[in-house]
Amino acid sequence: MSVTTHAQAGPAPRIAILGLHLEANAFAPPTTREDFARLCLERGERISALARAATSHLPLEVPGFYRRMDATGPWIPAPVLIAAAPPGGPIEQAVFLDLLDEMRRGLAAALPLEGVYIASHGASSATGDEDSDGTLAAMVRRIVGPAVPVVCTHDLHCNVSGRMIAALDAFVAYRTNPHVDQAARAAEAADLLRALLAGERFATAFLRLPLAPPTVTLLTGEGPYADLVRDAEALMRDDPGIASASVTGGFVYSDLPKCGMAVTVTARGGDLARARRAALALARRAWAERGRHTRRLLPLAEAVGIALAAGRGEQPPALLADSGDNPGGGGRGNTAWLLSALHEARAPGVVLGVFVDPALAAEAHGLGEGARFAAVFNRVESQFSRRFAAPARVLRLSDGKGVGRRGTVAGRAFDLGPSALLELAESGLRVVVGSLRRQCLDPRMLEMFGIGIPEARTVVVKSRGHFRAGFDEFFPDERIFEVDAPGLTSPVLARFPWRRLPRPLWPLDPEAAWREPEWAASSQAPAGAI
Repeated sequence: MSVTTHAQAGPAPRIAILGLHLEANAFAPPTTREDFARLCLERGERISALARAATSHLPLEVPGFYRRMDATGPWIPAPVLIAAAPPGGPIEQAVFLDLLDEMRRGLAAALPLEGVYIASHGASSATGDEDSDGTLAAMVRRIVGPAVPVVCTHDLHCNVSGRMIAALDAFVAYRTNPHVDQAARAAEAADLLRALLAGERFATAFLRLPLAPPTVTLLTGEGPYADLVRDAEALMRDDPGIASASVTGGFVYSDLPKCGMAVTVTARGGDLARARRAALALARRAWAERGRHTRRLLPLAEAVGIALAAGRGEQPPALLADSGDNPGGGGRGNTAWLLSALHEARAPGVVLGVFVDPALAAEAHGLGEGARFAAVFNRVESQFSRRFAAPARVLRLSDGKGVGRRGTVAGRAFDLGPSALLELAESGLRVVVGSLRRQCLDPRMLEMFGIGIPEARTVVVKSRGHFRAGFDEFFPDERIFEVDAPGLTSPVLARFPWRRLPRPLWPLDPEAAWREPEWAASSQAPAGAI
């Protein structure tokens, strides 16, 4: 734990911006350079231009950081590299080393610097580096030295290492899930950086728990995780000495020793004791209430029954979430369990999106709108992605490019790749087929094909939870059902062949115990106190 004093370096501090965005699922195929190139791989001054544009494909915290820095005083951006790929497997090691080296060279060329902002997802790994985010932060610290402030933002689905925290002056994680606060958290990071530039001193306490809650219990509207986030916010609101408090849920599918819920608290004035007291209180509550992290998933047969009842008008319209095949967590977006079951049941008024099958999308584009053909989903099968075939008609074609209008991607450009809306014969089920792995989290991803969501009786989305911020205008919580279907992101953690998780780990190991740090006895933080 280090406490550093910083002095304001002049009226226009020179600030480097860089970041690595990837949520690495250890069970998915490795992430390649092409994955970054297809989503976001931007360098130098183009980053500044995109960050200040009306819309862009940059991670939303980058424009948020620019807006806040622009609003709070003079500064000189020194953008280096923003690399973002869709959730997938660990980065191929050679690709990671190339990106890291490019960032290192860019930082060195930008010197002298007065500060650095790292905008990363926080759940990355590489095939040869289990702590790629820690490696990145340590590299930044080596280049800029001990006296230059370094602040960092992460997704709340991140895996935090003590090595990374030791390299930073301040750490801020998202506090909403679905994520709608990226820009706000970046603004918070900008304010912390301004404070450091003005000479404030910070101290940070960090704790990790042997707790890996199922992803579906990490929503922040209500529930155990929501209560922890509210406690963290109350700390920052009620105690002027607390500069930042983050409770990160982790991303268990990374299957790493650093997986697990983590608490990171930064105190002003270099007050390490204050930071430790606050972090320990949050961690104690999280551990004491770990049993609240349970959620019933809907069996496939029950999901079909709900769709049939909604289709007949016996129940209101419903949304079924195929959370086990979430491209936003490394799923391939192409399991056919729900698709085939709903088709065979002839459930009326069903819309499904987005099914990722580049070959099928290309065939539809080759045939043209109005064509009828034998649609084959998953011509090349994999562990969970079984072949499914049905006669179909091409209703509409698209290049897949759009701009989100609500929730997590509101105002952000997205790209599904060449895409098609197919209608399956006999059932009338409509399915949006895309070429790029993207989770269906914004209504625009369906509306761009002429689909009127209010007219649908059942909407099926391949997403874990971010769809809630986009589709809540159509479906109240009581009409949203998370379906228990197989896939690379199944919330049923016992189904995975874990190799590197720190065991014992709750809930996989009910006997898991948490040993408080040695300094807890002197922290003067009574159990349960916030």
